[in-house]
Amino acid sequence: MRGVVYVRVSTQRQVENLSLATQKDACAKYCVREGIKIARYFEERGESAKTPDRPEFNEMLAYCREAKVEVVVVYSLTRFSRQTHDHQVVRAYLSKFGVSLRSVTEPFDGSSSGKLMENILSSFAQFDNDVRAERTAAGLSAAKESGRWPHPAPLGYRNQVGVIEKNIEPDPEKAPLVKEAFRLMATGRFTQRQVLDQVHSLGLRTKAGNRLSPQSFGALLRKPIYAGIIVDAPTGRRFEGAFEGLVDPADFENTQAVLSGRRPSVRPYQRNNPEFPLRVFVRCTHCSTPLTGSRSTGRSKQYAYYSCRAKKAVCRARFNVRKEVLEERFVELLEQLVPERPYMNLFREIVLDTWRTRQTDARGLRRKLQRRIQDLETREEELVSAHLHKGNLPEDTYSRMMGKLHQELAEARLAVHDASGAELDVETMLGFAETLLLDAPKLWKTFDLGQKQRFQKILFPEGLSFDGGSFGTAATSPVFSYLRHLSANEEGVVARTGFEPVLPA
Repeated sequence: MRGVVYVRVSTQRQVENLSLATQKDACAKYCVREGIKIARYFEERGESAKTPDRPEFNEMLAYCREAKVEVVVVYSLTRFSRQTHDHQVVRAYLSKFGVSLRSVTEPFDGSSSGKLMENILSSFAQFDNDVRAERTAAGLSAAKESGRWPHPAPLGYRNQVGVIEKNIEPDPEKAPLVKEAFRLMATGRFTQRQVLDQVHSLGLRTKAGNRLSPQSFGALLRKPIYAGIIVDAPTGRRFEGAFEGLVDPADFENTQAVLSGRRPSVRPYQRNNPEFPLRVFVRCTHCSTPLTGSRSTGRSKQYAYYSCRAKKAVCRARFNVRKEVLEERFVELLEQLVPERPYMNLFREIVLDTWRTRQTDARGLRRKLQRRIQDLETREEELVSAHLHKGNLPEDTYSRMMGKLHQELAEARLAVHDASGAELDVETMLGFAETLLLDAPKLWKTFDLGQKQRFQKILFPEGLSFDGGSFGTAATSPVFSYLRHLSANEEGVVARTGFEPVLPA
């Protein structure tokens, strides 16, 4: 008979301790005894038998289908499969081509009793696998309950060899950068991408030395382990770690709030269509549903509308209002705002305080970047010395390491330049702020979409309501007040006036 031999190990340690060679030797001796001519060996290295999706296993099946093979020899059924259902499916597949299965260590054949024995043995293989999985899960849960982290150390930590309780510790190089990422994110003043760019410029890399992807960085920011908390995923229970948390609990909670939208961020609200700047910001007075923006086609042209699109069961007063009508009434509403005099004097101090904070942040970032550049230049000198004087670095290794250092240096120097460019012209900024306070309608008309949305949110933090004809009374920023308050009995929009107080009739 012609046959093939399939051997498998699930870990690299088994590859190194000659388990594959042991299996091959036993299978070869079995084939000699049984008169089977081995057409080919298939060796699976580091693959689990929990799934049939294994490269060598699939190649073996394809070979059996195409070549004239009568038997597949394995060391034991656990090498073939650890799932009873998968075993039966693959066995049926091989039987279609007249291929039988033999095990060196387990007695079964093609007879009825042999098939029964094979089924029992395949069930025991799955049972053994299930028991191991249960023990592993129980061991992981017990480790977590005791405050130990039973997995490879996450970015920012490193494993402590030979330490049982406190088995991970902060990585001196990466831990400060992870901590800085949480600190920046917790302020709510930066986007996730901006924070990633900044900590990347400071030297944060994956364990393989690559840049973190936005997805990986987002996942990192959500891991409780950085606050010293271990979560047991199967049960959802949380345990205090026996190791040091990298991040202050307040920074971690604030970061989660920013990521989930529970905490207001200073970033502008993003909307997709620049044609409808009031979309979602204005809501229906009757049902509180945010208005949408859309176009409808008339006989000769299209018309833009803001609409309440709630279901009739929710809002019987559903309405459409022409885009230009709603936006003109919004401008009229802005004309009724006047700055509160006490806030005018305070505003300069607020802006100056913001400027000082930005300057402090920029100086701190530049200092960190300069230290990183110095570290990289020192490493560059050490690398050159190791290559030229000590002669213990191969040329290709030296070129690769030097290329990586030069790339990191260029990124750090560029980041220093960007940080230096963050200086604020505070007088221009104050002049702009005063103009903003005194001429809100004109500015709103000239802004782009993002600026309009942010400006709207500053003026009306809670948004606006509209009933199809007029705006409801709105809560404004403390900087502003109305020239005269709107009421439900007045016209939808008050008459235009200047900034002077409206005198009684």
